[in-house]
Amino acid sequence: MSGPQMITLGCRLNIAESEAMRQLAAGEDDLIIVNSCAVTNEAVRQTRQAIRRAKRARPEARVVVTGCAAEVEPETFAAMAEVDRVVGNGGKFALPSFRRKPESPAATGAAANLYEIPGGLPSKYYFDGVPFAGMTSGPASYTDRSRAFVEVQNGCDHRCTFCIIPFGRGDSRSVPAGLVVERIKSLVGEGFKEVVLTGVDVTSYGPDLPGAPSLGLLIERILRHVPDLPRLRLSSLDCIEIDARLEDIIASHPRFMPHLHMSFQAGDDMVLKRMKRRHSRAEAVETVRRLKSKRPALAIGADLIAGFPTETDAMHENSVALVAECDIVMGHVFPYSAKAGTPAARMPQVSAAAIKERARRLREACARQRRIWLEGLVGTTQHVLAERGGGGHAENFAPVRLPAGFGAVGEVVPVRITGVDGARLVGVAA
Repeated sequence: MSGPQMITLGCRLNIAESEAMRQLAAGEDDLIIVNSCAVTNEAVRQTRQAIRRAKRARPEARVVVTGCAAEVEPETFAAMAEVDRVVGNGGKFALPSFRRKPESPAATGAAANLYEIPGGLPSKYYFDGVPFAGMTSGPASYTDRSRAFVEVQNGCDHRCTFCIIPFGRGDSRSVPAGLVVERIKSLVGEGFKEVVLTGVDVTSYGPDLPGAPSLGLLIERILRHVPDLPRLRLSSLDCIEIDARLEDIIASHPRFMPHLHMSFQAGDDMVLKRMKRRHSRAEAVETVRRLKSKRPALAIGADLIAGFPTETDAMHENSVALVAECDIVMGHVFPYSAKAGTPAARMPQVSAAAIKERARRLREACARQRRIWLEGLVGTTQHVLAERGGGGHAENFAPVRLPAGFGAVGEVVPVRITGVDGARLVGVAA
């Protein structure tokens, strides 16, 4: 094994940051870095589970836990016998965080655990003098060499009542456009055909930078200055922050892929208000209607929370109805789980049984909408980015099973869609 073993949980931003840490800790072959997620209690449980599994497989390795869960509840991981060091988000891009300290005992275990959370969270776009993830020099080595993730923003200035992430990431900071463009040029030079721009609240990009550039302006610069990039995507975004410039790119630019993932969370106005979201149900529906009228091929994904505190059956039905109204074909449904320290945790809670049932109904609604969408693509030709395992994703992010032996990893290939196999399209070489 060359370099550290990376275990990444959570969002696409974590994927970008894990790649930066992997490069930073090159040569630390006895190291396992666990990049944790704190978005739900289940994510924290999965992080603990991943740590134990990794340590069983490599008992001689050092385990360093970092990421959002390590930031907001470090004591959870410091108490684990498998963990050697806990590194907060403020130190995750500092090389000393990953090197074995001379005074550290060789043996692992709870007695060796160290808290390494330097000075709280950063307020600028540098972490202790080290640039954002993805801005490091040297080649990338994402697992399938097809899709790369580039961080353009971190942190969040908003305080949704259910969300712990601002406490793990800090306030919103943006990466200067020049750094982003140079990083993407480097990735394209290495052969990547697709780049995903990531962040915690990516549509809030820019106000903290000189001249207050918008996300739309950043994307224009990328598309203009990196003409050899075939495919560009965005990670999750807030519909209320899509301005006219960004909307025009989404609606008409051929190298901006026809796929958006919306942070809707709910389809009821009272629930949205209690979540402290900034959009209304009508605004969500109108945004999708307007965009799809301009670009009918646009596929919509969305985050939806089932069983938010105080949610009634009628409020839940509004969220179920939103799936069809917004044509949500890639729904990410999260059963609500109370996070200590958030305002929602102090609100009247919905029963666990009701949360489970509502999550099931939301998933069923999303599955129905997805099936209609996939069946509607039969007979079309899709340009698919080939990935490992004999599959890939079309421009609209529909998963496609490729014909045997067709398409090298990282290559974009035309596929004529002949049917649907479960949750994937199938086809033949076009």
